[in-house]
Amino acid sequence: MIRVGGIRLPLSYTEQQLRQAAADKLHIALSRIQTCTLYKRSVDARHKDRICFQVTAAVEVENEPAVLSACGDSSVSLLAPTVWTVPKVTKSISRPVVVGSGPAGLFAALTLAQAGLKPLLLERGQAVEQRREAVAHFRRTGVLDTRSNVQFGEGGAGTFSDGKLNTGIKDPRCRYVLEELVAAGAPREILWQAKPHVGTDRLCDAVKGLRDKIIALGGEVCFENQVTAIATHGGMLSGLIIESPQGTREIACSHAIFAIGHSARDTMQMLYEAGLPMEKKPFAVGVRIEHPRDMIDRSQYGAAAGHPALGAADYKLACHLKDGRGVYTFCMCPGGVVIAAASEEGGVAVNGMSEFARDAVNSNSALLVGISPEDMVGESPLAGIALQRRMEQAAYVLGGGDYRAPAQLVGDFLQQRATTAFGEVRPSYLPGVIPADLRECLPDFVERSLREALPLFGRQLAGFDRYDAVLTGVESRSSSPVRILRDNSGQSAVRGVYPCGEGAGYAGGITSAAVDGIRCATLLIESIV
Repeated sequence: MIRVGGIRLPLSYTEQQLRQAAADKLHIALSRIQTCTLYKRSVDARHKDRICFQVTAAVEVENEPAVLSACGDSSVSLLAPTVWTVPKVTKSISRPVVVGSGPAGLFAALTLAQAGLKPLLLERGQAVEQRREAVAHFRRTGVLDTRSNVQFGEGGAGTFSDGKLNTGIKDPRCRYVLEELVAAGAPREILWQAKPHVGTDRLCDAVKGLRDKIIALGGEVCFENQVTAIATHGGMLSGLIIESPQGTREIACSHAIFAIGHSARDTMQMLYEAGLPMEKKPFAVGVRIEHPRDMIDRSQYGAAAGHPALGAADYKLACHLKDGRGVYTFCMCPGGVVIAAASEEGGVAVNGMSEFARDAVNSNSALLVGISPEDMVGESPLAGIALQRRMEQAAYVLGGGDYRAPAQLVGDFLQQRATTAFGEVRPSYLPGVIPADLRECLPDFVERSLREALPLFGRQLAGFDRYDAVLTGVESRSSSPVRILRDNSGQSAVRGVYPCGEGAGYAGGITSAAVDGIRCATLLIESIV
């Protein structure tokens, strides 16, 4: 198989045009191409008057070494298949436990199951089928079911997250993650999209598919089971204390992967009190910003906006302010909605999501200000959690104390006055918003940084700082503010405990968390082979 990059194609290209372009790059006749499939595709919108696709194709031809040798094009290379295999385990150990069923936990458990270890996967929340209904009920009514708060990447539960899979890490296991998700029910397009996106509506099915595969390989999955304490002997893990609807029990356990997500604050507190070394970690907080989807599409695509091959446009903005602090957009949701992401009573936290079609009226993004360890009050490694909680509780009060969220127009925010009514941009957050002054729930330096950054972003993307764009607060769960320390074997100071994924401070999104889950499971396997 040959990887043919650097192909530019019109938005309405045909398969025949793709094959011909690949043949031209290889300097061979079209008839010599046996197969030609998409390997990667992105939108090239640098020139608004000639937007096109930038494509890489996977091509099969006879005598590929000779074709490559004669081509002499640096964008053409041999496409070596990405093969990652799980080592098999023959040594008997007590059943390994995986705590948490986000991307890190699911892929850690899948890896252990493929190795023949038959893991026990503990999930403190509900199965994704029930979680989907619980979240929908919360969004309609504001009635919080705390069992549905377990994270699945990017600060949201399995039904909150919309499955953005783009990542900056270069790891052969990334392809394995995508392939397993497709096999579990995710759309096949994620294999070639430059910014793969599953969609909330499709992600739920993929999560269930992964779970079913773990069970088919001999694993066991228990829902509504929370680890409330760990037992140790001689500095090594010996068991887990678990609370479930059936009561309290202890299970013997010498190996446990803790993939708890970045919002399992009570579990993090328990691990800290159990003596696991931790440290403060940089993170970011801010708000969600909403614009009309068609405005973002026009700003990014010009006259091509609305072309069926393009879909809703995304963006990624960043700046460094005069004081050196960074402000950036994150988790951009084209054609999406702002959603509730609270995991504690008496707090409001917001996130964003898009379904697979990305066809909602608005587009939204997190608008975040970087937080350094020096910004956190006190020496405790959990100081960042305290900062998040203060913001969420203030937002709860400002929103009326019933899980509505405080919201403000960008124009009013810039002029430092409370919003009393909304304009053309209608807030999408359910169960609803209260017009407010977000200064009452944001730290002063966060509010000042956002005010300084908004006009700068307006110059980068036309309309970004329009008066009636809506800010909804607070976005406080972009990443973990804590890192649970681990050594080169993947273990904490309590041997047998493997801190894992985004919650432990070792990932920054679904794919990187899944890869870290695989990494931790592999290290566990290597420790017993």
